[in-house]
Amino acid sequence: MLTFILHRLLQSVLVILAVALIAFSLFRYVGDPVNAMTGQDTTLQQREELRERLGLNDPFLVQYGRFVADAAQAEFGISYRHRRPVRELLAERLPATLELSIVSMALALLLGIPMGVYTALKPKGILSRGFMSLSLVGVSLPTFLIGILLILLFGVVLRWLPTFGRGEVVHLSGWTTGLLTKSGLQSLILPAFTLALFQMTLIMRLVRSEMLEVLRTDFIKFCRARGLPSRLVHFRHALKNTLVPVITITGLQLGSIIAFAIITESVFQWPGMGLLFIQAITTVDIPVMAAYLCMVAFFFVVINLVVDLLYFAVDPRLRVRRAA
Repeated sequence: MLTFILHRLLQSVLVILAVALIAFSLFRYVGDPVNAMTGQDTTLQQREELRERLGLNDPFLVQYGRFVADAAQAEFGISYRHRRPVRELLAERLPATLELSIVSMALALLLGIPMGVYTALKPKGILSRGFMSLSLVGVSLPTFLIGILLILLFGVVLRWLPTFGRGEVVHLSGWTTGLLTKSGLQSLILPAFTLALFQMTLIMRLVRSEMLEVLRTDFIKFCRARGLPSRLVHFRHALKNTLVPVITITGLQLGSIIAFAIITESVFQWPGMGLLFIQAITTVDIPVMAAYLCMVAFFFVVINLVVDLLYFAVDPRLRVRRAA
């Protein structure tokens, strides 16, 4: 087990270093930091002095090593657009993105897994057909269109929910949350459901297909032949074996939600990292773009490591295989 963890950690470090190299390349090949930090009245001598002070004349490996060392301390320089440390900007936007992502994934799991189990156990029921029809809508419609339709229905026509912003937030030791206020909860409903709909339908269809496959296996037939109750067969034996691929998809999708919540945050003007990244692209704010790439890579690596460890907790065959 320890060897497996060390092997995965080594792979994670290599992945982060590769992403850091890509992020660092933005500074060298996408625009010039000196031009972004100086005006038209700056002389050539002043530009050269600034370039020397920033270390832009150093060799490539020296600059890359300095960038990795600073990134390990969450230091990504000063934002060209906001004129503030990127670390402060990310600290302000990170709670909003994590709150939206975690609530969306929790909603997708709480709805997707029961719906998948139900459609597998009663595939010809009317409710099962309704769930499958809903899954086609969730998979087919793009996220931005779902968000616009929800805004039109619940925000413009019915006027039940707010259509933009995060609402009132509460500050808790440097962390901000809207889950403790009424306006924060109301503002979270539409973007969370928009972001969770695709994930929910994906999890539901995956659980359904895996559940149907597991129910046809020999050990399930043996459990029924022993006279075990249907509830025990379905939810203890069949569902547990179904969750192995679900854990994989859930981990990957959680990373995708954090990384690609850009569209949802743009539609609802949610003040998270995705909206900050879109604004950074429009203004070529390289430090923010590089920091976003490194942070997303870090989230993906951590989530994949957790998923690999959960395999051992769910599937005993992996533990036996690793021991052998």
